[in-house]
Amino acid sequence: MRLERLTNQKFKIFLTFDDLIERGLTKEDLWHDLPRVHQLFSDMMFEASDELGVELEGTLLVQVYLLQAQGMFIVVTQTDRNENDEEDYIEMKVTLDESKELIFSFDEFEDIIQLCAHLGNLGLEGGRVLSYDGFYYMKLEDEDIKDIDKEQIIALMSEFGFPSIVTVHRLLEYGNSIFIDHAIKGINHHFNKKLDMDE
Repeated sequence: MRLERLTNQKFKIFLTFDDLIERGLTKEDLWHDLPRVHQLFSDMMFEASDELGVELEGTLLVQVYLLQAQGMFIVVTQTDRNENDEEDYIEMKVTLDESKELIFSFDEFEDIIQLCAHLGNLGLEGGRVLSYDGFYYMKLEDEDIKDIDKEQIIALMSEFGFPSIVTVHRLLEYGNSIFIDHAIKGINHHFNKKLDMDE
């Protein structure tokens, strides 16, 4: 389980399906065994609280994204506590979505540039990059990943961005394509020449 604090009110958790199995759950349990799932999230919240030094109280909005065959990405947002709430009161509101595509969103194009340097070092060249509604998106197909461990790719992408909750259909219809294909190769060619020269 990997944790990262985003703001005072928000943190993210990346949990592989191996982590899930170690905790005695399967992917199917997430949809069907609600008591055990609730216990899993309670445990994770308190682990995150200890590790990140976050004081949990009030209502926690827990957005869970099941990633393509690899694990789950969880964004936890703590809402402002109501003064009438009991002091130790914690409520979790969990939403669960499953993505069949490997699409990540990024706040800045610079995040994609840095990511592409790492992906290029792994020998990857493909991918598609789009912009939509103030964010940048990278989409990878199975053939873009080749023989590289998909879990490694997802872990790397999650260091720079977030799994997208916007579908590829919406991106293609309303977004703007920046690189239609070979995005990693193109971005490294245009923006990461200096990195190549430094090495």
